[in-house]
Amino acid sequence: MASDQEDDEFLGFSDDEGDGSSTDSDSGDEGVAVEDGAVPINAHQYGDMEQFQQVPDLNELAQDFPNEDGTASTNSANSEVVPHLFDLNTPQTYESETSPYHETTTPINIGHHKPGKPRLTVGLKLEILIFLLRRKKPGLEKLFKGTIKEAAIKYDYTPRTIGSIWNKARRQKEAMQTYDMSTNFHKCGRKRKEVPYEQIVAIAMGDRTCIIDLARMLNLSPSTVWRLIKRKVLKAHSSPLCPGISETCKMTRMRWVLRLIMDYSIPHDPTYYGTYDFIHIDEKWFYLTQKSQRVYLANNEPKPHRIGKSRTKIPKFMFMAAVARPRWGDDGNCEFDGKLGIFPFTNSVATKRTSKNRVKGTIETKPVKSVNQIATRDMMINKLIPAIKEKWPPHVGEKVIYIIQDNAKAHILQSDPEWQQHYKQDGFTFVITQQPANSPDCNILDLGFFRSIQSHMHKKMPKTVEDLSGAVMDSYKELHPKILSNVWMTLQYVGNEILKHKGDNNYQLPHNKKKKFRG
Repeated sequence: MASDQEDDEFLGFSDDEGDGSSTDSDSGDEGVAVEDGAVPINAHQYGDMEQFQQVPDLNELAQDFPNEDGTASTNSANSEVVPHLFDLNTPQTYESETSPYHETTTPINIGHHKPGKPRLTVGLKLEILIFLLRRKKPGLEKLFKGTIKEAAIKYDYTPRTIGSIWNKARRQKEAMQTYDMSTNFHKCGRKRKEVPYEQIVAIAMGDRTCIIDLARMLNLSPSTVWRLIKRKVLKAHSSPLCPGISETCKMTRMRWVLRLIMDYSIPHDPTYYGTYDFIHIDEKWFYLTQKSQRVYLANNEPKPHRIGKSRTKIPKFMFMAAVARPRWGDDGNCEFDGKLGIFPFTNSVATKRTSKNRVKGTIETKPVKSVNQIATRDMMINKLIPAIKEKWPPHVGEKVIYIIQDNAKAHILQSDPEWQQHYKQDGFTFVITQQPANSPDCNILDLGFFRSIQSHMHKKMPKTVEDLSGAVMDSYKELHPKILSNVWMTLQYVGNEILKHKGDNNYQLPHNKKKKFRG
């Protein structure tokens, strides 16, 4: 048939080779009929034969092979001839174990497309253009022969790509334009959704507390709102609760800051005093543990199980800390770290009776039941003053030291009768000064140093109240003096913001690059 003949020609067979099917034209031309029961022979199964080589008869019956019991197996007329399912033109392969050195899990790309080149960046285009301009014929807008090919080999791009860069540069020069290799690739793809500023501000604060609520108010999906956060169109903000400040308090805060500025530097170049003779003191509760603490675990690592007697009555101690401004030498070494000490309001008490946890007479650490003026006065006279005299750097002449504290009722004043008996010792004069009311941002400890101590302390994860006291003291000692120096520098920026906002605390501290200024 015509279709069979076309198939034979397509497969490379001649008319007298046959394609394995018996047709009238094939049998009629050769005059040879195919025997019944014989397997048709395909020419491509012979392979390449040498001249005068005898072609094996593939239609011969299989030889007799002995069975397992020793008897020879005979072929009967009904035995089927097993066709050869292999191609003689294909080299024979042997099954063997694959070498482990050739094993790979990389998928094989069976497609006909070559892996694409990375997209040309603007910088790379300019680099290629400079390479071409350096090989331009003087006075002509033509390149030396082979320049395009040389650039294609060097940068591993096709000559067509290199030529397009050169042609674009020629067109720009003919139009008296500067060379511009930028493209509009950044404009392709799905367009970003833009949300106007007015639409966000018009939403009430209560409807912006989570991404889902904000997405609903903007008629967007939560994933789109999250992308807006990544693009810094939106930002999360935790609003702290600040103390209210009256007009009288605002004036007091401004006078406080102005007293820290040198008089002769106003108004052209306001400069703060060094405040190296200031000591800030304050008290803080330190808890044994947090109600919730975040840690990072490995995959399938068991989760830590923390237990306590009560979630609302976590053991805690109150500490009084005292810090001064660190001092650095000309060589950059710390001469005085500014850490004068941190003192717990605790008592060591012997147990009165035996229990299942301890025997009678065991010394236990108990917090002071009430931190009042009596406890504060005793702490300042018996612990703070000796620590200052021991750690204060050498100084020529009389040492007048100002102790800054807040307006808590438990604090004593400079006019306290018992304090008047101790405020002058060994060439030191200690003057107690109150900071402005409702102004925790005017105290070094409240401004940031207490938070650093607490964060470092919780990393130690104390188990008992005795461990808590040691963990707080160790954290206080281990903090680097640069951290304390940064907080002192932040205090000056707070003073700037207080003056800018006329004594109010409605301000946000700018990023001030303290590391650069510290040198």
